[in-house]
Amino acid sequence: MKLMPMKVLHIDTNHPILIQGLSELGFQNDEDYSSSKEEVEKKIHKYDGLILRSRFAIDSSFLEKATRLKFIGRVGAGLENIDEDFAKANDIYLAAAPEGNQNAVGEHTLGMLLALLNKFNKADREVRSGIWDREGNRGNELDGKTIGIIGYGHMGKAFAKKLRGFDVEVICYDIKGGVEDENARQVGIMELHQKADVLSLHVPQTPLTIKMVDLGFINKFHKPFWFINTARGKSVVTEDLVKALKSGKVLGAGLDVLEYEKTSFENMFQGSNSSNAKEKLPEAFEYLLQADNVLLTPHIAGWTIESKEKLAQTLVDKIKAKFC
Repeated sequence: MKLMPMKVLHIDTNHPILIQGLSELGFQNDEDYSSSKEEVEKKIHKYDGLILRSRFAIDSSFLEKATRLKFIGRVGAGLENIDEDFAKANDIYLAAAPEGNQNAVGEHTLGMLLALLNKFNKADREVRSGIWDREGNRGNELDGKTIGIIGYGHMGKAFAKKLRGFDVEVICYDIKGGVEDENARQVGIMELHQKADVLSLHVPQTPLTIKMVDLGFINKFHKPFWFINTARGKSVVTEDLVKALKSGKVLGAGLDVLEYEKTSFENMFQGSNSSNAKEKLPEAFEYLLQADNVLLTPHIAGWTIESKEKLAQTLVDKIKAKFC
């Protein structure tokens, strides 16, 4: 008797390699990129696999209806939009793909840091406005500085690797021991606070990391420092970051992610429509928009042409290894 192929539902568009690769492995692929969460819930019991990016949260209520589900593949680095405890308790395999966009994040983080140190955004804006201010745009060199990385997984390691061509000291802090490598020396949080000239955040979103960068945390640094966040926006208390920018404790900030992002990461404001979001800008965010020493990008650190393909292929490879 021939077994029926495993059925997979895709609820976010991704690189064609993903569906092609799963088809070649014998999976049946269905696509639904427009139905509401409630509509998807009504049919999820028919599927063995679910592929998504971040369109909506996969909570316990949703998973209770997914009685056949064997795996969830997220085309991205983290799993915070999925109820991991419920999934694991019900033997649902969870596959993320940080290997697919780690290089993109490393390059983006380095680019943001160099742009901040050399005032690229301020200088570019001024030249376009007819202002030729060389002294006002005198930059800082990266060489000789100590780069502190919090979170030394795929993304933190990728950034450290990009720093190998600079004469810098790279130190890392992580709740896991033994993560250091040839590109960074693991230290305790007190040494990181003491030495860092630059802080780059590469932590997942967990109860421990939400709001971790607040004024108390910032004031523990012995020196003024540059801050880069290409991880998760909710790890930073934006009002406190603005206070530190105003006081000079934070010399500049490169933010690819924002506290105000919706959980899906597809829109900026939680609970706001794009049409009226402009009317609801928090005061702290208004400051970031106007600050010369702040660089903002729309959650694109891992969002390259190359990473789109690599993310998809990584998931195909993981699902193949688990089920084929």
